[in-house]
Amino acid sequence: MPYTVDFVTVSTIGLESSPVADALAGLRANEARYFHNKYDHDFTVGSVDEPGEAADALAWLTRILKEERDITIASRPLEATAFEVDGIRMAYVFYESGLSINVMYTIEEAGKRAVGLKLSDGMEVPAELAEKFKFARQKSKLAGTIRGSFFVIKGEY
Repeated sequence: MPYTVDFVTVSTIGLESSPVADALAGLRANEARYFHNKYDHDFTVGSVDEPGEAADALAWLTRILKEERDITIASRPLEATAFEVDGIRMAYVFYESGLSINVMYTIEEAGKRAVGLKLSDGMEVPAELAEKFKFARQKSKLAGTIRGSFFVIKGEY
């Protein structure tokens, strides 16, 4: 069942199995606030265990990670979303470990295309990412300290 993320009253709905559920919920709310403020878009997530948009978003993101950087995420995916705003195709996946990965894929051919990786406050850097990325820190009122990194997508998806 899709869930519209509330960034005013942060909830762990759908993320309860994560050992850093509160921080991951804050990270998810931080993303919801960004899209609400910048694009007036309601950030709605769904379970990746059900067929539909969330499962399709997971498949697309997983393919990009594998083909671009030969990365397979070990943690169990919990929720995902996919949407289009301002000519940009977006996908987000939230993992049980506290990891959040997004794809920003501008539909125009010469546009920006990248994968963003964010670690929830309190989680360790996953082994599959530790040797490949350095993570910068940023503070968030909703999510505490977020560590993030990214890479540019070179292929067509």
